[in-house]
Amino acid sequence: MLFAMRVLSTKLPNLVNQCRWKLFPPGCLFCHQPLREESHCCRECLEKVVTISASCCRICGVPLAESLAPGPCGKCLSSPPAQANSVSLFAYRGEVRDAILRWKLGSDDAAVHWLIGVAENRLTELFKPEDLLLPVPMPLSRMRKSGQHHAADLCRMIAQVTGSKWDWRLLRRRGEQERQSALSGVARRKNLRKSFHVDGDYLKSTQLNEAVTGKVWVVDDVVTTGATLHHAAKALRPLKRPVSAFSLARTLQNE
Repeated sequence: MLFAMRVLSTKLPNLVNQCRWKLFPPGCLFCHQPLREESHCCRECLEKVVTISASCCRICGVPLAESLAPGPCGKCLSSPPAQANSVSLFAYRGEVRDAILRWKLGSDDAAVHWLIGVAENRLTELFKPEDLLLPVPMPLSRMRKSGQHHAADLCRMIAQVTGSKWDWRLLRRRGEQERQSALSGVARRKNLRKSFHVDGDYLKSTQLNEAVTGKVWVVDDVVTTGATLHHAAKALRPLKRPVSAFSLARTLQNE
C-alpha cells in the first residue's frame, strides 16, 4: 500500500499535466492556434521561421551566392562599414517579423525568448564569456514613452544564454533623430551621423576596455540597410579595437 502511494505521488503530477494539456492545449507563440503537440510553436509557423544562410559577406552580413561567400561583397570593397564583421540570425519576415513587432509595440517578448532559445547553439558559438555586448542606444524620448530599451533587453537575453558581459551605459546617443524606418537608405546614413558617442568618463571610471579580453559587439534587434550598426561601431573607435555587429533579424533585399 505504501509503495503504491509513493508511485502514485510521483506519477500523479505528470498525469495531471498531461490531462491539462489535452483539455486546455496552449497556443502557438506565433499564430496563437491550439498546439497539437507539446511545443511552443506549431509546425506551420516553424516552417516559416527562416534563418540567415551561412553564405554571407563576412563584413556587412548581407547574404551572398555560395560561390561568392564569405566576400567581401562589392559594397564593402568600395565603402566598407565601421564594423569588422556582421552576423544576423533570422530573416525579418513572416512570423519573426510579427514576433519582433509584438515585442517592440506590445511588450510581448515570449516569441523572442523562444527564438533566442532555439538559437542557443549558434549564440554560444558566436559569443564567449569574455566578450562585451553593447546595445544600440534608443533616443531618450522613445525609451521614456515605451519604458523599454529593446537592444539592451536583447543583450540581456543573449548574456543569460552565453555568459557574456553586457553594458548599456558605455555607448550613448545624442539628441533626437527621425525614425530610421521612415527613411530611405541614403537618408538613414545621414540621419545618424554623430548620433552615437562613447561616454569617456564612464569608460575611465570603470576601466571597462582593459577588463574586456574578448570581442566587442554592438547589438540591435533588426538591421535593414546597416546604417545604424555602422554609425554605432564607428562611435566605438575610441576603444581602439575591432567591433563586431549582431542583429536578431535582417531585412533581406526586395522584401
